[in-house]
Amino acid sequence: MTITKTRLEIGLEKPFRALHMSDNHIALADNRDDERKIKLAESRTAAFNHGKPGNVAMEEYALQLDYARSHRLPVLYTGDLCDFVSYKNLDYARDTLKDIDYFMAVGNHEFSLYVGEAFEDLPYKMKSFDLVQSYFRNDLHFASRVMGGVNFVALDNGYYRFDADQLARMKREIEKGLPIVLMMHNPLHTQQLYDEMMTNRKQPCAYLTGTPDALMTGYDEYRLRQQQADADTMAFIDYIYAQPLIRAVLAGHLHFNYETRLPSGIMQYVTGGGYCGDTREIEFV
Repeated sequence: MTITKTRLEIGLEKPFRALHMSDNHIALADNRDDERKIKLAESRTAAFNHGKPGNVAMEEYALQLDYARSHRLPVLYTGDLCDFVSYKNLDYARDTLKDIDYFMAVGNHEFSLYVGEAFEDLPYKMKSFDLVQSYFRNDLHFASRVMGGVNFVALDNGYYRFDADQLARMKREIEKGLPIVLMMHNPLHTQQLYDEMMTNRKQPCAYLTGTPDALMTGYDEYRLRQQQADADTMAFIDYIYAQPLIRAVLAGHLHFNYETRLPSGIMQYVTGGGYCGDTREIEFV
C-alpha cells in the first residue's frame, strides 16, 4: 500500500483527516451468476494482478480498510470498487464496508454487466441501478454529507456527463453556505491533465469530463460519442467553476495519482488505482 499525504486548506477551526480511495476493481462471481461472469471474474482478477499470484486487488483493498479502521479515518470513495455487476461483488462491497464510515461516489464499472460488452449510457445503467444502489448507503446519483464543517458532495459522472437534476441539487447545496469538496469518478478536464494523458502517456483519448470538442478531433467514433460533453454537462461545469464555496475536487478513474488546478483556481486530486495499493490520506485544515 502506498499512501500519498495531502493537506487541503479550507479554513476549518478543527482539522480532520480522511482516506480517499478509488478503483479497487474487485472482480468476483459465484454460482448465483452465470458462467460468463465466473470466467470474467477470473480474467479480470488476472488482469489487475499484473502477473502476481493470488488476488492483489482484494489484498490491497483489505490493507487500505485496515488502515482506515486503525487510524479512525472516514473513507471517501470515488468509484469502481466493483469491476462489474455480480452478486458476489456487491455482497463483498457491502460486507467489507459495513463497519467502515464511508461516503461513496459511484464509477462506471459499478453498473457494467459484462466489461466492454455494450455502449454504456443511461438506459444501460438503469438495467442494474436499483440493484447496485441497494447495496450502498448513500444515493449514488447525488448525495451530500457534512463532516468536520465541510460539505462533501458525491455525484455520478461515470459516463462523462452531468444532468439537470444534479445541477438543481448542486444549487441547493450552495445555499447551505458551507465549504464544499466535490467527489466524482471521472476527473474534470484541464489542459495539464489532457496533455499528461495524450502526450506523456500516449492514450487514445483523455478519459476526462468536459474536454473541449476542438481537442477531441483525434478520438475514434466510440470514444467521441462516449466522452463528448452535452449542454447539461457544460452547464454544470460552468456553474461549479463560478462557485467560491467549492474548494476542491476528488476523483479517480485514471489509475494514477495526479494533482491539477482547475480553471476556477481550485485543486483537483486524482487518486490512483486501489488495486495496486494507491490511496490518499487528506488532512482538511
